[in-house]
Amino acid sequence: MALDSRLRELDARHRDLDEEIEMESRRPAADPIHITEMKRQKLRIKEEIEALRARLEH
Repeated sequence: MALDSRLRELDARHRDLDEEIEMESRRPAADPIHITEMKRQKLRIKEEIEALRARLEH
């Protein structure tokens, strides 16, 4: 099913962003603007994941 595939893709991207945020945060000269943008992107992905899961449940 296409929704399942999209959900797996989004889950993977969400995990990848989590790792990227963690790595960027550990850098001595971390870019707070870049971190904030990645967090926003992660939140958008989370919202899309929740919406897709809701559609799959119905």
